[in-house]
Amino acid sequence: MATYRCFEDLPVWQASIDLADGVYSVTESEAFHKRFSLRDQMERSGLSISSNIAEGFERGTREEFLTFLYIARGSSGELRSQLAFSARRGLLAQPVYADLHTQCLSVSKQLGAFTGYLRDSEWKGQRDFTAKVKASKQREEDHERFMRELEEISRRAREKRGGF
Repeated sequence: MATYRCFEDLPVWQASIDLADGVYSVTESEAFHKRFSLRDQMERSGLSISSNIAEGFERGTREEFLTFLYIARGSSGELRSQLAFSARRGLLAQPVYADLHTQCLSVSKQLGAFTGYLRDSEWKGQRDFTAKVKASKQREEDHERFMRELEEISRRAREKRGGF
């Protein structure tokens, strides 16, 4: 897996937060003004996608991350259903519906591909990644220290021989 230090770096999170923003823009319109439960449900499912990606990432294990990615994908399906219902009821103009549906479908496909990749990878999660990063950094520091010591030994040997 590419090195993602935080969930905000994940392309699927970025796409899902854009989707949530689009949903909120729509539900703030006059058409949804008195449709409290539908508006609330759409906002919650729309925001749930990015929130579950974030929570799963922060849990630190592959298994938990996968669980939350599946939940996020479910929320994407829920939102697609709510968008279709809203369009059917005339609450969304066809171009607005088409745009949000396309975004939602894209996020769902990204989540599907990402979960497939994680399922089949040897990556164990952020906790494992952090341990690997620390070990790698320690090896680099040990190597640099060794090279400085070696250079110092070489310098002293040259001085003893009267070299430069």
